[in-house]
Amino acid sequence: MKVVHSPLHARHDGGKELHRGELVPCFEMPVRADYILKAVERAGLEVLEPRSFAHESLLRVHDAAFVEFLRTAHAEWRSLGKQGFMLPSGFPARGLRRDHIPSGINGRMGYYAFDASTPIVEGTWDAALAAAHCALTAAALVAEGEKSAYALCRPPGHHAGHALYGGYCFLNNAALAAQHLRDRGFARVAVLDVDYHHGNGTQDIFWERSDVLFVSIHATPETEYPYFLGYADERGAGAGEGYTLNLPLPRGTGWKEYSAALGASLDAIGTFSPEALVVSLGVDTYEGDPISAFKLAQEHYPLIGQRLAGLKLPTVFVQEGGYAVDEIGTNVAGVLEGFLGRR
Repeated sequence: MKVVHSPLHARHDGGKELHRGELVPCFEMPVRADYILKAVERAGLEVLEPRSFAHESLLRVHDAAFVEFLRTAHAEWRSLGKQGFMLPSGFPARGLRRDHIPSGINGRMGYYAFDASTPIVEGTWDAALAAAHCALTAAALVAEGEKSAYALCRPPGHHAGHALYGGYCFLNNAALAAQHLRDRGFARVAVLDVDYHHGNGTQDIFWERSDVLFVSIHATPETEYPYFLGYADERGAGAGEGYTLNLPLPRGTGWKEYSAALGASLDAIGTFSPEALVVSLGVDTYEGDPISAFKLAQEHYPLIGQRLAGLKLPTVFVQEGGYAVDEIGTNVAGVLEGFLGRR
């Protein structure tokens, strides 16, 4: 399995986030990717830098004006004499207009963001674009005949929607990978999201499509971020009705319950009969994760990889969450080595 990684991820650094009412240093930090990189290198996996892709590749899943906002936001911020990181201070909530995009940077920031936990810094665009190219490269490798590939993306992507950022995510790496596979001739693609948090952005992008099945195992939005999507009754709309499957689980879920949900997910994917699989690989399901509350142990991550391998599909792994920094590399490598049959 080839690993695609860019050192440009480190340019996204230095902001703070509003976490459960407190302004704190970001849990999503560069060292996360550094620890994963060391672990996959120890596992003997080949590491490649990403290829470059045309700007239009991003527009296959994202709104053009939204992408341009992300590309230019911090430069515009600086042009006003401001320094440091950007966080929104207002959002178009109920009763406010959502049909008009403000011209000012503060209004546009709130229009496109859905939380105050996702700071934009000077290097954010460089890092987000590099992460997107990592995902597209991994998908290209699989389209060219590799059985699997792993995109070591940072920042993550599954909370980013068609024209929406938040949850540490700016561009939706998993959706870009799935769309690239579709564009390369894979008629049906399944996206399985195993991050602790619901992949609301991926759901948004494929909500009305029947060619991409979106399945997510995550903590219940009744108590866990992103709170307002990820319920079991969300099943898609229009042509996509029935092609979204959410399996929310309560805080404190352990391996027995999680394994059952994983089995249901794999059954649904088998019924869909996809030609390729994209895995949004979050390991914040780990029992020691500082912002999550599942109880999976290190021994369970190779089991997840083994179960995924049982689908016998060309597979792209795309890195999402995981904030127990000391263990993140071991847990990610555990999934990949389990998938490869090494553990």
